[in-house]
Amino acid sequence: AQLVESGGGLVQTGGSLRLSCATSERTFNNCVIGWFRQAPGKERELVAAISQSGNLFHYTDSVKGRFTISKDGAKFTVFLQMNSLKPEDTAIYYCAAKMTPWSYYRDNYSYWGQGTQVTVSS
Repeated sequence: AQLVESGGGLVQTGGSLRLSCATSERTFNNCVIGWFRQAPGKERELVAAISQSGNLFHYTDSVKGRFTISKDGAKFTVFLQMNSLKPEDTAIYYCAAKMTPWSYYRDNYSYWGQGTQVTVSS
């Protein structure tokens, strides 16, 4: 499964970015899609996930109320809208997919994109 992220960049504290993850039709319809991030010296963490149907979601506590994950079935694309960004959101963000029933656990993701850098300046 091919996953291609875009939309990263440099933004000031309080700003917004929208990340996109372009997938194939098969991946989009059959996989749980997650957004992970990894900051220097830290473990990779699952930020948000969305079910195959698009009606089940998971967010890590630190982004609840600020980030929104969504799907566009016409484009086979998954988005991560990030608002009220903070310097601690700075990381490489990865899109990943797993062909399993819905689960918000961070394991079993088999397919990964190349990552996109998000930098939030203070």
